[in-house]
Amino acid sequence: MNRARGPVGYFVHHQGRGHAERAASIANELVHHRDIVLFCARTDIFPDLADGIELRELPSLFEPPCTNKPHEIAADLPETLHCAPLGWPSITNAIAEITGWFAKAKPALFITDVSAELGQLARIASVPHMAVLQHGDRSDAGHMAAYRGAAGLLAPYARELEQSDRPKWMREKTIYTPGVGIDCSRISSRDHARAKLGLDPQLELVVVIGGGGGTGLPSAPLTLGARAEPDSTWITLGKIQTEWHETAPANLRHLGWVDNVEDWISAADRLVSSCGNTTVHMIAAAARPWVIVPEWRYFAEQLRKAEALDAAGVAAMARQWPASGADWMKLWRAAEVIEPERQRALVRDNAAKSAATAINAMIERIWTTSQDSPALAKVAGA
Repeated sequence: MNRARGPVGYFVHHQGRGHAERAASIANELVHHRDIVLFCARTDIFPDLADGIELRELPSLFEPPCTNKPHEIAADLPETLHCAPLGWPSITNAIAEITGWFAKAKPALFITDVSAELGQLARIASVPHMAVLQHGDRSDAGHMAAYRGAAGLLAPYARELEQSDRPKWMREKTIYTPGVGIDCSRISSRDHARAKLGLDPQLELVVVIGGGGGTGLPSAPLTLGARAEPDSTWITLGKIQTEWHETAPANLRHLGWVDNVEDWISAADRLVSSCGNTTVHMIAAAARPWVIVPEWRYFAEQLRKAEALDAAGVAAMARQWPASGADWMKLWRAAEVIEPERQRALVRDNAAKSAATAINAMIERIWTTSQDSPALAKVAGA
């Protein structure tokens, strides 16, 4: 079999929808070059997929089985692994399905978004691997083993947002795809969005967006910001965490989860957000004065992303929620001088197509190299 024409396997983490959205966008372009098989523990989180893309539901690699208590069969965990408990049939079955597909399909490439363990599995199985990068403190042995063994790395963000501590060898094999998977066509003009939402064109509107992976936006700091600006209206989207001592002002409203976040982003005069990948790129496309407050995540993912946004001069960063009206005013002064074009430059309309072209070119380079050459042995683990 000509491995250069082989299919691409693509593992997609099922937490949230961001992984699935960018995987789908890349797959929908890459399928013009070769067949694609997506592996995920959930099949309901994907947008429309093109013909030629197969979606396979895997047993979850992350939720414990109901019949086992992992702590009862504990063992030392090697430093090159993050999540490898013993005795979970779901993991055993998922690995068997993936490696069985490796043996049968003879894939040209296996992409992971994200799993350091599956990246290492592909390398051990002699299958070229590409890892999707995330921000964070990922210099540990597990991440580095996956990155070192990868044929290439894919960054779903602009080169300008790369962390300063990423080593040269990582940067050299990274494909940067700014805003891949984010449909920025949903970002409209301020006036159009306000007409759609039925908002006064003269309203001074601050929109605050929380992520889905944490405990919720703390509303106490938001009461301070809204109270300091009684002539503005503050709207929050997402979960809210309240305190008993709050006295919310009349100009602060909590809408909870909404299906039209992009309309509120477009309608806003100013924005406050956490640092999830989708939120970051949609706000960058809207280009507004922007305050970012990172949420807690493993490996300090949002903190490092916030630092990168701050260093790039596209957002005003607060390491913790402002504790007074004066703190808010200081942040807004910093946000007001941000150049909108620097924000818009963080997103590319053709990111998915560019990613697919670059991935396919990498595959061609790998498999057109002689089977006996050191280059293929280095990449594919032959």
